[in-house]
Amino acid sequence: MLGAGLYSATLAVPRFEDVAGRTEAVPAGRTVRIGMSDVATVRTMTAKIADILDELGGGHARPMAAAFLVHTVGPYLRADGSEAARKAIRAAASDLVYLTGWMAMYEREHGTGQQYYLRALTLAADAEDHLTYSRTLRGMALQASNLGHGNKALALADSAAEAAPAAGPRLVAFLRGQQAHGAAMVKDRRQAFSRLRETEAALSRAEGRNDTVGGYDRSAFEFHVSHVKWELGDRAGSVQALRRSNRYRPDGERQGRVHGTGLLATRLLAMRHVEESCEVWDDFLEDYAGVASARGDEHFATLENGLRPYRRLPVVRALSDRARAVGRRKTA
Repeated sequence: MLGAGLYSATLAVPRFEDVAGRTEAVPAGRTVRIGMSDVATVRTMTAKIADILDELGGGHARPMAAAFLVHTVGPYLRADGSEAARKAIRAAASDLVYLTGWMAMYEREHGTGQQYYLRALTLAADAEDHLTYSRTLRGMALQASNLGHGNKALALADSAAEAAPAAGPRLVAFLRGQQAHGAAMVKDRRQAFSRLRETEAALSRAEGRNDTVGGYDRSAFEFHVSHVKWELGDRAGSVQALRRSNRYRPDGERQGRVHGTGLLATRLLAMRHVEESCEVWDDFLEDYAGVASARGDEHFATLENGLRPYRRLPVVRALSDRARAVGRRKTA
């Protein structure tokens, strides 16, 4: 479905009109004929995989997504069917490809994640699905920010906002929050806080159930607040926002909680609040033991290495003993 490669920070920001129509050359006429029930199958599987991701981590969910893409979605995309069904299957596929790219990014396989994102853009454009297109660009902005490419992160976030002129308030909040993070990375304080205000205002207007894929809620907003404040030097404010984010996070989002508590403990440690950091690391270990996540593994390594200068403290010795036990269970 896609070729292996390295992440490219110089990739031009894709435009909707530039990628639309790229899947028209995919040959139809295969033995399978698709209908709207097949579209529903893809949507249902995407939701189930997203649930597994939240509960058990990308290490378990992504292989399932990749296998389903190869063995089921790929043949659907090559199948005959009405124009409405073919457009709908591309839209459904773009959601799943976006989610798979997000998982690859989260598992630190950035070149693969970028290729998934590009494929999701093509499918969304062919389906005339501006919302998934803009959401995918936002995912690419997040990836760029994770890798420290501030200017690229802001450019992608701005492009994502421009690509969704008819977005509802929840997606608007999603996009403005990413713009705020990108602006903070390039030290544009005025724009960053202006975007945060727009994010909070949009989120206050959001109604109904949060999206299964690419959703945005109060926890995500506070996470963006935390990033903005950290980038702009307000460490205490960043930690307070991250604590709020962790309190707002739904109980079922265990992978997100692993990242949130790991990041909070890391930031507390960077501020030399060692005992507070140990308390949060203890919460981190509770969830990390049951989640397969490369980012969780990264936080675990930070726990082991970051606490070594403080190993004479009783609280650090106790935490280190527990961490070793968790590590042995995960590698057994």
